[in-house]
Amino acid sequence: MEPPREPLAERMRPRTLDEFEGQEQIVGKGRLLRRAIQADMLSSLILCGPPGCGKTTLARIIANTTRKNFCSLNAVLGGVAEVRRVIAEATTRYQREQQRTILFVDEVHRWNKAQQDALLPWVENGTVVFIGATTHNPFFEVNHALLSRSRVFKFSHLTENSLRAILARALTDPERGYGRWKIKLEAEAEEHLLRICDGDARSLMNALQLAVESGDHFPPRNGLLTIDLATAEESIQKRALLYDKDGDYHFDTISAFIKSLRGSDPDAALYWMARMIAAGEDPRYLFRRMLILAAEDVGLADPEALVVTEAAAAAFERVGLPEGQFHLSEAVLYLATAPKSNSTIGYFDALKAVEQEKQQEPPVALRDASRDARGFGHGQGYLYPHAYRDHWVAQQYLPVALRGRIFYQPGTLGVEGARIQEIQRRREIQLAAAEEEFREERQSWNPTEHIREHWLRRAGATRSSMLEDLREHLLAPLGGQTQRVLLCGQQISFLLWEALRQLPEGEVVALCFRRREYEQLQSIIETLPEMERPLIVTGNDASTVSHIEGEDSSLCDLFLLRDGLIWYIEKFADHLAAERECQTFLKAVVNRLASGGKLMLAEQLPAHREMLSAVAHRQGVAAPLVAQLRQAEATLQHHPSLQFHSEKVQQLCKEQGLRIIEHRVIPYHLRRPVEKGRLLHWLGIEKGASQSTEPSAYAVALSSHCDLKSRQKLCAALIEALGNEVEWNVGVSFIEADKDAS
Repeated sequence: MEPPREPLAERMRPRTLDEFEGQEQIVGKGRLLRRAIQADMLSSLILCGPPGCGKTTLARIIANTTRKNFCSLNAVLGGVAEVRRVIAEATTRYQREQQRTILFVDEVHRWNKAQQDALLPWVENGTVVFIGATTHNPFFEVNHALLSRSRVFKFSHLTENSLRAILARALTDPERGYGRWKIKLEAEAEEHLLRICDGDARSLMNALQLAVESGDHFPPRNGLLTIDLATAEESIQKRALLYDKDGDYHFDTISAFIKSLRGSDPDAALYWMARMIAAGEDPRYLFRRMLILAAEDVGLADPEALVVTEAAAAAFERVGLPEGQFHLSEAVLYLATAPKSNSTIGYFDALKAVEQEKQQEPPVALRDASRDARGFGHGQGYLYPHAYRDHWVAQQYLPVALRGRIFYQPGTLGVEGARIQEIQRRREIQLAAAEEEFREERQSWNPTEHIREHWLRRAGATRSSMLEDLREHLLAPLGGQTQRVLLCGQQISFLLWEALRQLPEGEVVALCFRRREYEQLQSIIETLPEMERPLIVTGNDASTVSHIEGEDSSLCDLFLLRDGLIWYIEKFADHLAAERECQTFLKAVVNRLASGGKLMLAEQLPAHREMLSAVAHRQGVAAPLVAQLRQAEATLQHHPSLQFHSEKVQQLCKEQGLRIIEHRVIPYHLRRPVEKGRLLHWLGIEKGASQSTEPSAYAVALSSHCDLKSRQKLCAALIEALGNEVEWNVGVSFIEADKDAS
């Protein structure tokens, strides 16, 4: 009797669920998919898993079981035209016979997006029930739209028990297998076939067919045909490694390799590398991955790891295979046994900060002094580390908004571990220094005209225009008989440098209300020649103005005041108390002015600022929330701070004997974000504030008609709307006055 010509794997393919071996977790008795098949109630499915595990077989069983029309396509051979033909037939069949169609697509990952999209409308309207089979990860290879309309079942390698049952059926089945002949499979041969086929039933059937039918004694006439170990080894001498360079098995294996190296398991690392090399992986790919790991996972714990890996990669290029396997092995063993540190991952924390934060300028001291030192003071204040003991000095290198942030977390092993105490000691000093510096950098240096235009383009027109106006208005009287200048108030550093440039032979004194600004200026001034250093002091009361010591303790010709009165206006909730403090301060100012000396004043008064409700409305905050703000602002019209308008400041100046020469309020349209902390304070829900902190006027006004929950809702909306740069209209009151010479 002649044996069938059809391959054994095809002949032995199960025809019913009872014959189906393996995948009990999916089609075992009582399982959902088995019940759906038996009830002919299938919805769209995607079957994924390794070759030879039963995906196509299960589809054939469904074809034999269902009352629906079953159509099969192979994605390698069929395209959009074939799909359209099948869909047209399915549509006609349903219209005429009310019979639906199951469309099985084998190797569905071979279809591109357009081919998969061509199927989607007919799956959605129920014309076809889609069943796809793939050896790839469907979450990467199947369109999301099609995937979302299908249930995914993941098949596994067949177990040894399932393979043994399949083998026994093939040897005993008289119709499709070898049951018509006396064939004995020795135990050692059976174990070899089961081990080498690696869970692939198709591979097992092909090997058995080759072992049985390849000899001269098949079919056996009257005797017994024995398959011994030697015959089995010849039929499947080498395990067919499951390794697709573009699929899951490639990524799963390389993942196991990298994780073994990271976990310091040299045995596992060698095994996974050998598996990849045996499957034909390019050794250069492995070296690339090891070079990454040398920096990512070994890092500074053993910097030599990168050197050894690079040297091994270079040696492999010269030697090649097979001897190059020694260089692969040396790199693998060095990386696996090296101490580990992933401190280089700090880079990605820094990258996250870059992506989340607005663009940050380098601190002035770190900027390039070769181009803008004269115009902007770039590089001033930089401390040259080599001039200090151990070639190190504490200074801040991060942008102002990021000072105090930590990205690098040193490991405790190897070379890095030996340095960790010194790293931490220096960092503590560095962080302590950061607490003493400005939170925000507000500097604008007086440049020549072409450099000024360059700066304006970089800094943004609106903000720079205001600073430029401040500089021009406040410093306009410089020159002539002016020899002594006193600057006072908040954020005056950019005025100081201009005064020094325009009055190189005179005396310049700066009184900083904020200590942070004072200390930043002091660090810069210390780098200047001693004879060129201005006197910098800090304080914010009238007595400080009156008792400035030094060569300039004499009367000044010009007193520049920026946001000095607003300091007292916002500090005191009581109108009369604020007015008294302003009077006392102005009296001290007048006492420091020489006869005929000038006061140049610039104040950004609350009375000339745009109300918060107007900005919120412009930014799209919900109308009911804006209405709450307006209701609060209506009660604020009589708040003390809003009574200090330009006319009030002029009156205070006149009361101290000053003669007003010029006054005006100049509007500016600023673009800036509103800090979250400031909003929390404004609305009276700030976190972590001391008990002595005075509530803002907004908070007091809002609390009269809004509970805390309402204010929190309002704050959340404002944070979202005002967190990015918004336009805020403000007015700056400029006043020029002099001390009557008579």
